[in-house]
Amino acid sequence: MRLAAQTIEQLQADVARPEYGRSQAVGIVHFGIGAFHRAHQAAYTDACLNAGEQGWMIVGVSMRSPTVADQLNPQDGLYTLKVRSAGDGETRVIGSVAQVLVAAPDRAAIVDQLASADCHVVTFTVTEKGYCRAPDGSLDHTQAREGFYPILCEALARRRDSGLAGLTLLSCDNLSGNGKQLQRLMLEWIQAEAPDLVQWFCDKCTTPDSMVDRIVPSTSVADIDELEGETGLRDEGAVFTESFSQWVIEDRFAGPRPQWQEHGVQIVPDVTPFEAAKLRMLNGAHSLLAYAGLDRGHTFVHQAIADGELRDLVRHLMIEEAAPTIDAGEGQDLAAYADELVARFENPALHHRLAQIAMDGSQKLGQRWLDTLAINQQRGRSCNAILTGIAHWLNHVSGDVRTVDDPHAQALLEVWQQAGQDGLVRTMFGEGGPMKSAWRPAVEDIATIDRKLRSLRCGA
Repeated sequence: MRLAAQTIEQLQADVARPEYGRSQAVGIVHFGIGAFHRAHQAAYTDACLNAGEQGWMIVGVSMRSPTVADQLNPQDGLYTLKVRSAGDGETRVIGSVAQVLVAAPDRAAIVDQLASADCHVVTFTVTEKGYCRAPDGSLDHTQAREGFYPILCEALARRRDSGLAGLTLLSCDNLSGNGKQLQRLMLEWIQAEAPDLVQWFCDKCTTPDSMVDRIVPSTSVADIDELEGETGLRDEGAVFTESFSQWVIEDRFAGPRPQWQEHGVQIVPDVTPFEAAKLRMLNGAHSLLAYAGLDRGHTFVHQAIADGELRDLVRHLMIEEAAPTIDAGEGQDLAAYADELVARFENPALHHRLAQIAMDGSQKLGQRWLDTLAINQQRGRSCNAILTGIAHWLNHVSGDVRTVDDPHAQALLEVWQQAGQDGLVRTMFGEGGPMKSAWRPAVEDIATIDRKLRSLRCGA
């Protein structure tokens, strides 16, 4: 029997469930309703609703695949959030999602939701590639036509024409200055497609920066089978995560919002130090574990961090390479943060696949590794751990080691084929290369990466 509004009372008694009426206004539209959103923003909003707040139900939008809609809509939007830890876990049904729509077939309904007077906040977890950026960081208008930009632009124009307030557009993706980037890219779209909307957008809408942190592995069939045995109901939309969760948001909203701060969210004047620590330390370490761990035969994060050589590299990256580039905020202890991250990586109950982290590297490594490299380069410092990671990433994107899941996989392969291994690093990261950034590999960097890559390619 499947989880749904009519069957929820048949769950095992120890499973927590929504304590509020779900037939209330939709105040949030979320683009990119994958597992992370369900374990993070939707869970925080569920806590607000459980505390008695009204009008904050969520309509989720899947940009391409109907998979999540097929999982959640037959369950009336309900799904189970299972916290896995080395000790006792927690199981809870989340009720904050009212419905899931799919961008192409449900476009009109999505615009209606966004243009409703009840809607105040739009959140995003579309991943780095969902922002449709060209290699130079500008908006790729061809890609953007398939993304959220035209939908949101149409809805904003309707709100303006109806005399409604603007919206808070809240990016929850791993981009440095994600709110600023969203504002810049959205403005590029509006200036090209609806220039008369520019002033209203600038005056009425806000795009706060935010930082999100929670490890959410992809769900397997075995996970769902196991959960059914525990709860008594089948849940095709179940999500599994760790106990740790963090959300830091810049205090810059266009209108009403849930009282997330009552449930652990930090509302701050400046997100920058929290964001930098997360991107350069946690995400940077994750990518190192992913590419190096896969090359060393590991499957999961907890296996890779148990590898003594990788553990030492990760700690060196976080403490010696990344932390010195971060201006810590008030109360932020970066050494303690590094220790906490290692402990989280060690969680054997989480089953976080390295292959999941390795996806879309061309969109991630700029803020995870290359920013750290550029700052250290300016200070005359080398970064052996990150250079090791780059060698493993280059081995990964060669296309002959494993499947490469990356939006620029073909371009990366062409660099491999045209530059050859001798000119690979300079071509990949140089002016006009697919990984162009503020970091320009010095002669000694190229030599170090080349030596490490040759060792990998020779099987040493």
